[in-house]
Amino acid sequence: MSKIKPEDLQKIREKMSRTMNVRDGDTRAKITVHMGTCGIAAGARKIMSALIALLEEKETKDVIVTASGCAGLCSREPMITVELKGEAPIKYVDLDEEKTRKIFSEHVLSGFVVKEYALAIGSERVG
Repeated sequence: MSKIKPEDLQKIREKMSRTMNVRDGDTRAKITVHMGTCGIAAGARKIMSALIALLEEKETKDVIVTASGCAGLCSREPMITVELKGEAPIKYVDLDEEKTRKIFSEHVLSGFVVKEYALAIGSERVG
């Protein structure tokens, strides 16, 4: 096992600070990319990369992108869940980079659910 260097401690501190921001309410949105084996096989890494690039491109500081395991809907991967502060989470399915950019622009930045790609709001289906 390698020793921790001072620069490693700074990276750990920054990561934990971002995590605490979500808990403390300093961020307005959290995007979870479902990256179980099924999600990765379906293209979740491309979705994660697209989201990270969008955060940098738009210089968005109040949105967190995180990963989770399988959400149990393997046939609908790749999927993300978007949680805006004070609103029910929205699960988006069957994604690619273009759909992800639209969701980021319209839902994450502007607050409008992209119903054509949404499977569920909270635990209810989108009609």
